[in-house]
Amino acid sequence: MPHHLRSAFFVSDRTGITAESLGHTLLTQFDTVEFKRETIPFVDTVEKAQALAEVIRQVSETDHLKPLVFTSIINPEVRSALQVENAVMIDFFDTFIGQLEQEIGQRASLSVGKAHGMVNEEKYDHRIEAVNFSLNHDDGVKLKDLHEADVILVGVSRSGKTPTCLYLALQYGIRAANYPLTPEDLGSPTLPKMLLPFKDKMFGLTIDPARLHHIRSERRPDSKYASMDNCRREVNEAESMFRHHGVSFISTTHKSIEEIASTIMHKAALGRRF
Repeated sequence: MPHHLRSAFFVSDRTGITAESLGHTLLTQFDTVEFKRETIPFVDTVEKAQALAEVIRQVSETDHLKPLVFTSIINPEVRSALQVENAVMIDFFDTFIGQLEQEIGQRASLSVGKAHGMVNEEKYDHRIEAVNFSLNHDDGVKLKDLHEADVILVGVSRSGKTPTCLYLALQYGIRAANYPLTPEDLGSPTLPKMLLPFKDKMFGLTIDPARLHHIRSERRPDSKYASMDNCRREVNEAESMFRHHGVSFISTTHKSIEEIASTIMHKAALGRRF
């Protein structure tokens, strides 16, 4: 059980993605502490920083614990205005930039928004194109352009195909299609006819039957679709199909979308496209 609640702020002069991601990663190592997390983006002026500093001071007094403040703010004046005596300030830029400048022998540009902004229009357009491709090829809706796919995720309904495809598109620029294995597809170990020409692009997703039963029951309670026996049968037949045709597959049961996508990138030897 968590011992106590502690406030954690992720503060940025842009989207907050960097501060939130790095801060969250660090906090996951302290699983006996429950954190009250808040992401505050676009703190890009001294006035905004001063106002937020006052909020953090008030939280410190209310909690009787020093808040943890993770920041990724470029402007040194804004960073200075955010300093709070009764808080633990973890500044990612201040921590790493100086060491990198010394090693590289060059001053950092200190330009805001380079990590998540639209710096390169060509790369941005490619990213959007990949997302559109994944949306158009979700759940086997569109099959005629599968030769353009970098990977085709295959698995039973609710095994995590759609969110994984979208993450692959957004994060890596991968054109990911997905195909849901229906009861008709699972009647034999033969691959669905429309997928046969693209066997080398296929990657299977499987899931623990009990977990699948839970997910499906929230969507269609007390249905054959969600029954434990049906979930167990579909998963077993899907895995048999993958093994019979030598299709690589992984279980999504205990993996986050980030872990699933990263594993697919590695095992399928895919490269980031931007």
